[in-house]
Amino acid sequence: MVSSEPSEKLRILLMPFFVTSHIGPFTDLAVGLAVAGAGVVDPTIAVTPANVAVVRSALDRHGPEACSLVKIATYPFPRVDGLAPGVENLSAAGIDAWRIDAAAVDEALTRPAQEALIRERRSDAVVTDVHFFWNSAVAAELGVPCVAFSGIGPFTALTMGRLTDAVVANGDGSEPESSQSQEVVLRGFPWPEIRIPVTEMPEFLRCRSGELNPCVEALGRCFGQVMNTFFELERPFCELLVREGRAKRAYFVAPLYPPPPPPAGVKEPCIGWLGSKPSCSVVYVCFGTYAAVSADQLRELALGLEASGKPFLWAVRADGWAPPEGWEELVGDRGMLVRGWAPQTTILAQPAVGAFLTHCGASSVLEAVAAGVPMLTWPLVFDQFIGERLVTEVLGIGERVWDGPRSTRYEEREVVPAEAVARAVARFLEPGGAGEAGRGRARELAAKARAAVAEGGSSYCDLRRLVDDLVEAKIRGRE
Repeated sequence: MVSSEPSEKLRILLMPFFVTSHIGPFTDLAVGLAVAGAGVVDPTIAVTPANVAVVRSALDRHGPEACSLVKIATYPFPRVDGLAPGVENLSAAGIDAWRIDAAAVDEALTRPAQEALIRERRSDAVVTDVHFFWNSAVAAELGVPCVAFSGIGPFTALTMGRLTDAVVANGDGSEPESSQSQEVVLRGFPWPEIRIPVTEMPEFLRCRSGELNPCVEALGRCFGQVMNTFFELERPFCELLVREGRAKRAYFVAPLYPPPPPPAGVKEPCIGWLGSKPSCSVVYVCFGTYAAVSADQLRELALGLEASGKPFLWAVRADGWAPPEGWEELVGDRGMLVRGWAPQTTILAQPAVGAFLTHCGASSVLEAVAAGVPMLTWPLVFDQFIGERLVTEVLGIGERVWDGPRSTRYEEREVVPAEAVARAVARFLEPGGAGEAGRGRARELAAKARAAVAEGGSSYCDLRRLVDDLVEAKIRGRE
């Protein structure tokens, strides 16, 4: 139980990665900590100047009072050749996103400014993105606990760990020849087996860079690990993570974001458009804020959505892209394009949405689960192919759009033809189809998500246990 005795507040500094999909959950966690430790916790989000607006936007989702609960601190963005001034977020960098990604995990570039801020603020605890592995050492030098916050859940974390072990066992430091046909088979899960082609493995494992090792070592030193999932969603994997000692303390705290506002407060045109469509009739399409999709693929996707005959809402984030000539006339009111940002949690909560065609980013998967929406999966990069297996094989709430060869590398991707898109969407949304069965399971999980964050639920209790543990660590540190 969170202490209510009058005392100096517990000051927590939170440091997310330079991408919107991490900054949002970190902000949600900061608000959650402030609420869980009301009157006790004083959280501060630390970002570079250009990312302050991303934090403020995430705070706005929690209502006007959130701005008074969470402070924002800034530190300089590392100097990166080839980047325009003010471009400090992977989601806004376009084809230059790799430059930010490389700089962010470069200890020599990023650590000095972060360490200076940590030392200057003398917080009682640091919550760091797992990518900033050096912050655990900085916190240890200051004698304060460092908690790692991971946007992924235990299924993905355990899979990544086993993939790393398999790569190390392979040994020679180079990617296997003919990797398109090779796959890694993982066993020892609370699941028969997980099969992952080499081409679908995260890039650092494909190139054998070993960059995960410092992160794994740092996680072992951390006071604990917070995961953006809830216990009932990944129960056997949560238990296995703890049993294998992958974290000194594990906290499963999701979903952290607030419920969407009621329809009466609707302002966005897309929400009004969804209100005109029958229940469970629309496929919502979004590939997240980072990964690039080729113009050829966007064209085939557009043609496939039109040919499916199903209503669709498509959030397009490709600057300058236009659909094929005459396409909008053919689609008419059956489809809607949203350019740039889309209110995803609100969209998924609309009764008209019957499926989510997604890149399987961890936050998007969690948002779909919380809304009870089944998924058509189309992973692109990073750990998304692993997240897809959680959706399709473990939870049974989704199907792949394409069964052909796929890759985490842009230059290796095959263009998924319009016919495959149309077939997948139409089949998934047809009455009695896979989407209907997946929807039933997704709605059961949504009910469990609501119960997890309700008073006495697993996430509710874990968030308060985290505050209690950090308060206790602060007290012990003074003894």
